[in-house]
Amino acid sequence: MPQFSVPLSYLVEHMNLEVAYAPRDLKDIPVCSADVHRPGLVLAGYYQYFDSLRIQICGMAEMSFLQEVTPEQRAIHVDKLFSMHPPALIVSRGIEPLAEMYECAKKYEVALLRSTESTSTMMSGLISILNVELAPRVTRHGVLVEVYGEGILILGDSGVGKSETAVELVKRGHRLIADDAVDLRRVSNRSIVGRAPENIRHFIELRGIGIVNVARMFGIGAVKVSEKVDLVVELEPWDKTKNYSRTGLETETYDILGVKIPSTVIPVMPGRNLAVILETAAINNRQKKMGYNAAQELLNRLGLQE
Repeated sequence: MPQFSVPLSYLVEHMNLEVAYAPRDLKDIPVCSADVHRPGLVLAGYYQYFDSLRIQICGMAEMSFLQEVTPEQRAIHVDKLFSMHPPALIVSRGIEPLAEMYECAKKYEVALLRSTESTSTMMSGLISILNVELAPRVTRHGVLVEVYGEGILILGDSGVGKSETAVELVKRGHRLIADDAVDLRRVSNRSIVGRAPENIRHFIELRGIGIVNVARMFGIGAVKVSEKVDLVVELEPWDKTKNYSRTGLETETYDILGVKIPSTVIPVMPGRNLAVILETAAINNRQKKMGYNAAQELLNRLGLQE
């Protein structure tokens, strides 16, 4: 799995952090770990199992401890922390960094930042951003749309009608996330989030017409930056020799980065309104997540309970 990184400047901007000291342009300082660390044990003198890839965060407890120890001990432990070259050290709750922190930040060229938020709030926000930006990812050829709040990833061969279906859904009040190339990220063991590469975001290709800017043509309410994938729909030309699902009792899944996503195959033929079918699939998928299965209820009414 390739190693991803996010520039420190991105975190500073999105977390409203104050830069106390920057050894160089923050865009040139990569953050490669989604975990953050409170270095209480390091400041107390225990240096084992320290991960230098993690951003270090000092809150009220760490700063109070450093102010209570002797100046000699404080200098030793702060120097040791910065000598391990973490990407940055953040002091929370608006506390002014110690003089020793400024000295060591300049000595070892480590970014020193401040936050006015509480330590727990700042850590949760930081981890949330890092989990998305550093998540394992893969690109799939398809279309991602939001239909009734459900993220639907439409897959299929070129020319099967993915983009045309997406435009029809947009006209019906739903939203486009990505066309042609969908960047899929595993943000947790149960969730896949999709978005469009920035250079083609909000654009869609329609054969015979060309490139269309959906945000400009249908309004900014017709697009969205990212969306969780709740259902995978595979479009394929109708094959008379193939048995397609008639009841929906079978639970099919599609594997994306080790996460199983509910999926279905929808045959395409002239006269089928794919936009209406996908709207129905989205509502049906939501009902199943909430514990209701129409096919199971029908079997119960017929006395054919499984």
